[in-house]
Amino acid sequence: MLKENNILQDSRPLLRVVAGVVLNEQGDYLLASRPEGKPYAGYWEFAGGKVEPQESELDALKREFEEELGIHIHHATPWLTKIHMYEHAHVHLRFFRVKAGDWSGTLQAKEGQSWSWQKAGDFTVSPMLPANGPVLAALAVPTELTGSVDTGFTGENRMGAYRVVPFAMLEPTHKHCLISAEALKNYGRRPQVESLWVLVEDAEQFAEAFDADVVVWRAACEESARQVLQILKDGVGVPLVVLAEECLSEKYRSAWLEAGAHAVVADRQTGLA
Repeated sequence: MLKENNILQDSRPLLRVVAGVVLNEQGDYLLASRPEGKPYAGYWEFAGGKVEPQESELDALKREFEEELGIHIHHATPWLTKIHMYEHAHVHLRFFRVKAGDWSGTLQAKEGQSWSWQKAGDFTVSPMLPANGPVLAALAVPTELTGSVDTGFTGENRMGAYRVVPFAMLEPTHKHCLISAEALKNYGRRPQVESLWVLVEDAEQFAEAFDADVVVWRAACEESARQVLQILKDGVGVPLVVLAEECLSEKYRSAWLEAGAHAVVADRQTGLA
């Protein structure tokens, strides 16, 4: 489920592009400005660039960061995939997360650009490259969550406490809401919240979760657990949180996270109609 608009109207071939969400020890992420001479010069973005023929996405990411910012990427995890139409190109953009311990070197403005460390949930530089806006919002979603579908989920980001409430408990002051795909369909419209978390249980529900800012996939069996891996391999446009019982979580947790799952949460209750 790639959450993009009007992609079917663009007949241009897709240009494969990679970008890195590089984190420091404080959990801040790196943004860089586009240098003079490139489209959208002066706009801020997650650094990266075009994937060359016969080059893997990871190799392209490593090359671009060495060429642009002088740092070395040792490991990166695929995260979100976006398809975006620009005036100059129709791009298939794969974002990778790079943890603080997975890169080395000293940042250098090798193309005359600026760079800045920003807090997840907030940013202080502008203007932002259009395709990067939803990614900034996704970065505010905590990667460590506790709770259940009955009580909601809690976590923390760099801005403080983060709470997701079930739709049945939703009040006007709440920013983040969890609702099942079936309940959302019956409700008939998107709840008025900052971010909508949609609970799905299979690939069909996932494909129809167009309004979701975050998808929570309940993996209740081996087949569902393997489906999650395939969905992540194909690329997801919004953060995917996996909800699984302990036995499945122990078996698949590492594989899910390495494939790009945003978080894995223990499934302790079975409510949320």
